[in-house]
Amino acid sequence: MTTTAELPAPPGADVPTRCRHARGHITDSSFLGDRYATAASRRIFCDVCRVQRWLDVEAALALTQGEMGMIPAAAAADIAAAARVDRIDLDTVREETQRSGHSLIGLLRALQQACPGESGEYIHFGATTQDIQDTGQVLEMRDAMDELDTALRHILTLLCDIAEEHAETVALGRTHARPALPMSFGLKVAAWADEMCRNAERLAEARPRLLVAQLFGGAGTMAGFGGRGQELLERFAERCGLYVPNLGWHVARDRIVEYTCLFGTVAGTAARIADEIRTLSRPEFGEVEEAWRYGKVGSSTMPHKRNPERCEQVVVMAKLAAGQVPLALAGMAGDHERDSRALRVEWACLPDVTHYTLAACQILTEILQGLTVHVPRLRANVQIAADQVASERLMFALAEFLGKQTAHERVYALSQTAYQERRPMKELLAEEPDLARLLDEKTVEEIFEPAQYLGDSVALTRRGVASVRDWLDAPRAGQVSG
Repeated sequence: MTTTAELPAPPGADVPTRCRHARGHITDSSFLGDRYATAASRRIFCDVCRVQRWLDVEAALALTQGEMGMIPAAAAADIAAAARVDRIDLDTVREETQRSGHSLIGLLRALQQACPGESGEYIHFGATTQDIQDTGQVLEMRDAMDELDTALRHILTLLCDIAEEHAETVALGRTHARPALPMSFGLKVAAWADEMCRNAERLAEARPRLLVAQLFGGAGTMAGFGGRGQELLERFAERCGLYVPNLGWHVARDRIVEYTCLFGTVAGTAARIADEIRTLSRPEFGEVEEAWRYGKVGSSTMPHKRNPERCEQVVVMAKLAAGQVPLALAGMAGDHERDSRALRVEWACLPDVTHYTLAACQILTEILQGLTVHVPRLRANVQIAADQVASERLMFALAEFLGKQTAHERVYALSQTAYQERRPMKELLAEEPDLARLLDEKTVEEIFEPAQYLGDSVALTRRGVASVRDWLDAPRAGQVSG
């Protein structure tokens, strides 16, 4: 029997001589990470940049307290000048964090050492760790929401352009993966834009709720601020570019849940669009197609493959984003006035949902920018299903003579026979004398012409696009900015 000690060394066992093992998460992969994160999301959640955000918050606190006379103004200026990562020994911070087992104390001690004289004694005056870390996290959320807003506006513009271009392009509407009724392709795209615009509206509406400062002290009482806590909070929030909450929210994590759900919803909408494009690009449909360039490889063994990789990756991102929502929800049940069990889960799921959602939007933008719509194939597919998609119109035409329910029964029988016998329904209709005599030849021809039964597709498309463009053109609601 082979023991563990006798097992051969795994492949790459000598890697430590060549690698610091700095990249362990898929979003950080130098090979694959660009499809799981974006340059913006990496910048926002960079480890060193997070430390700088905490320093920025400490500086904002000190400067505000200095203005209010709560600490010496000179000490506040010294703290703000020292609160830069290039003046902090990050190796010492890392070692002290490991030694103390505390997530902030190492940074506070390093910041104190970087301050001249006795100025460091006034760092973190009256605040608690979560005040600093929550405010820093909200600043990350603000930057991420700004990035998402920009991405959604670009996507909405692209969708509106495509919808307008194809407002009158005849396409096959499908329900339950089967032919349903004719429609315009523009209506389908306008519906995508309509849904994504609601996400953009939600994003804007959520800002005052989500982007709030945290500065309430150890148990949310502001006791360490000498009776001036509320004024301090207002000034501190203004300096940070954040809104002012009514009460402390150390253990009330609904804001984080809303953020996570909002980002997950955006990723879900992106996936619905991308997956529809993936489906319609199948050779059986051939109605749309991702952009392709020579040199892009779909398979290591089948040279002919042109796979819809981008569309598939958007769906992957949506699944991963959705997976962060239950983690955020699980953090809502915290104890008393403080509980790190929620906070430390957020440090993982909040960056991840941001990475995945921004990546989904970036990839969707690439898809829409290079999307090819095969209009002749759209029309051909409608014609192939012309018999089936004419059933409703035929039913209503006969209903004028037979009543709606009776007409439904008769057309049902015709359509099912046509399907079973693989015969044109128009031909079967002619073989029913009592029905054929009710409709003249011209009327029958019109009934079986899909382009004549688009309903309000064109008007609805233009209405939807106009609504989205109005939202895009409207002045943005007032935002607190840092």
